[in-house]
Amino acid sequence: MKKICYLVFYTLLFPLFSLAQETNLTADELFSRARQQAFEYKNYKQAISLSKQALRQAPEYTDVSVFLGRLYTWSDQIDSARTVFDALDRRDVKDEDFFLAYASLEYWNNGYAKANMLLDKGLSLHPDSQDLWLLKAKVNYSNNKYEPAQNAVNSLLKLNPKHTEARALAKNIQDYLAKNTVGITYNFVHFDKQFDDDWHILSASYKRATAIGSVIFKTNYANKFADNGLQFELEAYPRLSKMFYLYVGTGYSNDVGIFPKYRTGVSVFANLPRSFEGELGYRQLYFTNSIWMYTASIGKYYQNFWFNLRTYLTPGEESISQSYAATVRYYTKGANDYLSFVIGRGLSPEENRNNLLDNAPYKLKTFKVGAEYNFSVNKTNLFSLSSTYYNQEFRPNERGNQLDIIIGYAKTF
Repeated sequence: MKKICYLVFYTLLFPLFSLAQETNLTADELFSRARQQAFEYKNYKQAISLSKQALRQAPEYTDVSVFLGRLYTWSDQIDSARTVFDALDRRDVKDEDFFLAYASLEYWNNGYAKANMLLDKGLSLHPDSQDLWLLKAKVNYSNNKYEPAQNAVNSLLKLNPKHTEARALAKNIQDYLAKNTVGITYNFVHFDKQFDDDWHILSASYKRATAIGSVIFKTNYANKFADNGLQFELEAYPRLSKMFYLYVGTGYSNDVGIFPKYRTGVSVFANLPRSFEGELGYRQLYFTNSIWMYTASIGKYYQNFWFNLRTYLTPGEESISQSYAATVRYYTKGANDYLSFVIGRGLSPEENRNNLLDNAPYKLKTFKVGAEYNFSVNKTNLFSLSSTYYNQEFRPNERGNQLDIIIGYAKTF
């Protein structure tokens, strides 16, 4: 009976003892406990209570007020959060974290104009704030204001060229910016054994950015095996959301052997958390029969780098042909300025060599290594230069070497 009475007594009075203990705590100690409740236990209700208690002791404690506003935001108490932040705004608070917290609230609730106003004021006081610049880029990107988004991300990359999230965002913004792009590339291919004649491939393209994604039309001329051919291609990158977009491509040629009769391809791309991106899709080439290939890739932005692993799997009657490639890209400035290195094995349907797939595709053993340099002049002039070395077993126990050199130029307007 005594144990039961003691348990009831303890249960009823413990909250009072706890409250008495908290009453004796300083504002700093209450703030520390509030942060512990929020970050370690996700107990936002208790964290709000502790923050309010700290503010009763120190009403001008800005860090606690900002934190209380964040707690209301995380608890989806938007009106309460705005009340807290508006009170800080009337006090003309100049803390960087205040602008970041208030603008984040508006950004998450589609208040893009208010968020931009807060960020502009915050950046006028803290022009070197990487967090404010990143948020400004995100706000404008989400509001389909791509030029201000690019300006913000470029300002951030000037402050910190190794900012991983800014690199990933810069690439996504770039896809929306240029309304029109015309380009031309020339590809020279030399074989030491496999073929007697060098190959020459010339491509002209026009890209148009639309509200739902880019559309590209290409015309390819090739001289292969001392013969000529033309190919016409149409590609599109429709966007399903800010996270997902598609690649849809098709091509036709009446010069079979130089090019496939027709080709199709579809991929689903995803911009994943932590600056990852992924792809799943297929490619199909038709010469005299269809060749089906399935592709998957995973990419990751890290500081100035982009890493990518890609595979093509081609089912056959007796086995599955496999192609792998690893790419490392180092960004020197913006989204169009980088050095790239690739190493891999097997044939890819994306290469100008894809007509070789029609010749015993499951027996070809190929190793490749290459490099590419892309740079821009005045942002609208884009230049590229690449070279790739191939070593291929084109007959049993007989290997040959191949060298590809590609130069390109594109103009955006």
